[in-house]
Amino acid sequence: MNKLFSFMAGAMCGALVGGVTALLLTPASGNDLREQAVTKWETAKKEADEARTQTRQLLETEFEMLKSGAQ
Repeated sequence: MNKLFSFMAGAMCGALVGGVTALLLTPASGNDLREQAVTKWETAKKEADEARTQTRQLLETEFEMLKSGAQ
């Protein structure tokens, strides 16, 4: 039981120290970080949509070529 208590106390202290360190070393405010995260998410989503569209067009073209060649 003593080992479990020691482990839990150490984990709590580590989490507290890690949280405080992250707050002190973060280069931007919470609002700035949220805006950056939203911007990166929107950029990634746009790039994924473009890649999906290009891949779909490519696959449709290949399918039509295979379909016409099989007849």
